[in-house]
Amino acid sequence: MHVTLVRPSELGASEVGRWRALQEADPAFDNPFLSPEFTITVGELRDMVWVAVVYDGPDIVGFFPFERHPLGIGRPVAAGLTDAQGMIHVKDADIHPQRLLKLCGLAVYEYDHLVTGQPVQGAMADAYPSPVINLRDGYGPYTEFLREHSGKTYKSTLAKSRKLQRDIGEVRHDYATPDLAPLRTLLSWKTDQYRRTGRTDRFAHQWIVELVERLLDTRTDSFAGVLDMVYVDGTPVAGHFGIRTRTTLAGWFPAYDTAFAKYSPGLIQHLAMAEKAAESGILVVDMGRGHKEYKEKLKNGELMVTEGRIARRSASAGVHWMLRVPARKARATVLANPLLHRTADKALKTYGRLRAVLPL
Repeated sequence: MHVTLVRPSELGASEVGRWRALQEADPAFDNPFLSPEFTITVGELRDMVWVAVVYDGPDIVGFFPFERHPLGIGRPVAAGLTDAQGMIHVKDADIHPQRLLKLCGLAVYEYDHLVTGQPVQGAMADAYPSPVINLRDGYGPYTEFLREHSGKTYKSTLAKSRKLQRDIGEVRHDYATPDLAPLRTLLSWKTDQYRRTGRTDRFAHQWIVELVERLLDTRTDSFAGVLDMVYVDGTPVAGHFGIRTRTTLAGWFPAYDTAFAKYSPGLIQHLAMAEKAAESGILVVDMGRGHKEYKEKLKNGELMVTEGRIARRSASAGVHWMLRVPARKARATVLANPLLHRTADKALKTYGRLRAVLPL
């Protein structure tokens, strides 16, 4: 095994083609966060992004995209934003993770959404479910599943959609619209949601805003940004921005106008999006790891991702362990316990309300 380190922009057409071929050869890699277009676009905005091109003799057997941070700390590309992480590689390739880290100049590689079957998965990694909408049998069978397993939610969402039309006006759904204006409306809703719930506003970082705008403008058969919006009487009420491969749509940024909250516009939008996605050839909508009420109501399957780290013996790795691992395990404990999770969520929302009225 030998490695060539390159910037994403330095990948040639043959290398991008090989990356895409490896990705499409293994269902475990069928997620747009693992696509070469995603890494290349992030690399245009973040100078810490690298790609390790892994060879076995003259043949490329894998690609390892990563961010290199101070002290040799490695993280996935756009860490903190992505719901699928890891290498794209030949199945059963002889990849030595410790040597790979050394050749990449890394003391540690930490992750929180690593897909299955990864050479870089640590021995002590924790596994978590990532809920999905499985559309392999089509939208009709999916709605039949909802009627049987989440009947009240499905029926009430349809009823609220009808009530929205009676109360205000015609409901219109735009799937995969390329327009920038509704994207900016969606991001403003998302910023409001972050503040209202006490979370950090991701869109306070200009590079993330620019990343989303560039991805919206990326449309190929194998990769594209997908903006989905629902309107009532011409007024936007709910939307979602994600990215897709040929067959998987990654849920990313859903949001809605809280003035319409009583109509459950987010659920209306997700059902409409699932129907149009199925018609366009999407087989799976990956909603991403994390317990959210809407995910529990809409899911009809799960994938598994892992959280953990792999490290070489070094002072940097030791410092990283002390600073990160106990906090990560404490967070995982809270998320895994419904009572602790509800308590923490309530505290964050209280903070969000205070932040809205006080100069915190």
